[in-house]
Amino acid sequence: MVSAPTLNVIRYSALLSGVAYGWYHRRSLRAAHAAHKTEHQEKHREHLIAEAKEAWKKKQESSKVDDGLVTDPEDPRFDLEKLVAHWEKAT
Repeated sequence: MVSAPTLNVIRYSALLSGVAYGWYHRRSLRAAHAAHKTEHQEKHREHLIAEAKEAWKKKQESSKVDDGLVTDPEDPRFDLEKLVAHWEKAT
């Protein structure tokens, strides 16, 4: 039979090594989770940028189809009557 002091050393050594392993494992899990979270945020941001680019392209394409409507008052081709008529038709 093993003496009591030796048994206590073995018990506390096992307990301490278990706590150390648990700390190390939790730390590695947190690091993996943080990396996954960062990757997810980057993908989400890229997705939002792609959606915004598509919306911008659609907006630009629809503005080109407006029968040559010029909305810039500084442009020499600007016609206020056409602009007002377009707004009335849109609403």
